[in-house]
Amino acid sequence: MSRLALAALFAAFALPAPAAAQLSPAERTMIETVDAKQDETVDLLARIVNINSGTMNHEGVRAVGRVMAKEFDALGFATEWVEAPGTDRAGHLIARHAGDGTGKRLLLIGHLDTVFEPDSPFQRWERDGNFGQGPGAGDDKGGIVTMLLALQAMKAAGTLDGADIVVVLMGDEEDSGEPQSVSRAALIAAAEASDIAIGYEGLIVDDGKDMGSVARRSAGSWTVTVTARSGHSSGIFSDYLGNGAVFEAARIIDDFREKLRYGEDRLTYNVGLIVGGEEAEIDADKIRGTARGKTNIIAPIAYVRGDMRAMTLDQIERTQAAMRAIVAENLPGTEAAIEFDEYYPPMPPTAGNRAILDALNEVNADLGLPAMDALDPLRRGAADISFVAHLVDGLAGMGPASRGDHTPEEAVDIASIWRQAKRSAILLSRLADTPR
Repeated sequence: MSRLALAALFAAFALPAPAAAQLSPAERTMIETVDAKQDETVDLLARIVNINSGTMNHEGVRAVGRVMAKEFDALGFATEWVEAPGTDRAGHLIARHAGDGTGKRLLLIGHLDTVFEPDSPFQRWERDGNFGQGPGAGDDKGGIVTMLLALQAMKAAGTLDGADIVVVLMGDEEDSGEPQSVSRAALIAAAEASDIAIGYEGLIVDDGKDMGSVARRSAGSWTVTVTARSGHSSGIFSDYLGNGAVFEAARIIDDFREKLRYGEDRLTYNVGLIVGGEEAEIDADKIRGTARGKTNIIAPIAYVRGDMRAMTLDQIERTQAAMRAIVAENLPGTEAAIEFDEYYPPMPPTAGNRAILDALNEVNADLGLPAMDALDPLRRGAADISFVAHLVDGLAGMGPASRGDHTPEEAVDIASIWRQAKRSAILLSRLADTPR
């Protein structure tokens, strides 16, 4: 029986796990390789951080992809750039390594893009002791160099030779192209030919303890549009003019707050933008709004934008139905409608996901590192691994630890790259050696 199957068995029946095995000679070679390649890895990270690859900077995303493609080519992977036509996105880098066809087929997921577009003042890598600051230093350029370093260590130890691995580095993780049936087609196809997915977004450290991510919540946005009769403000709440668009928008979002926050595990929802008045509009990206109005005019228009995050698809469906019902309970003189954007699906905490974490904790024990507990999914945002959670078991958060992600303070903990690369190299080697 494989290590992974054993881990699942002991977890299912609450039996004590067997004593951890010592590191093999090949695994010791992986450790030595990671240590020997530290300077080289930091240089590569600095180089790709200094290439702006904001999601909408398509050429910048492709440029980072070309750098990484050369690295995977050198390891014997077959690389290709896959377009996502009609999505207004750059595309994705796919790298495939054919093994001996006997072990678990592994899908490694990361992304090339960042939230920092060319007009951001935050553009360059700077080293500050054990931290490296720069756009994407942690999310997710630190993750993709950690992935690469683990594969380089496997190559040096000979464990890559028989491994069946496909790497998918997305070009639009931070702002997925639509329709998602096109923008996520290559990722889903890779998952359909895989057994296990490992996500290389950042490691979460909780009170000094590294955590394992076996679940992630969904992420999706919604828009409420409210229209109303307009007139002189002296007629507000009257039978002939009603309540106005702004009061109806306020009623809806307060009902969301009051009626949706109970009885659903780890469900959250947020209002991020509201505009209303005599005139109001939101832009095509739905992230900016303008409004004009006077205090003596009843507002005829209002828009509300927000997000909702859930643990399961059923929870999403229940919550969307409840939101529609709330929106339909219009105050006099008003009408309202809600639209839901395409969303990142959830990654539920399955037994298969926990078994991979158990296998990782065997690696931790062999490395003399503390066991990693499962992270509360409230601590994580959504990610591309969630799009394949219905197809394969998975583990997220195998990138390095960082701070200030998505802000000009983003910085990667450089020492955590080595820790995560060592864990990854051994875990991937053991999984790839586990019979299907």
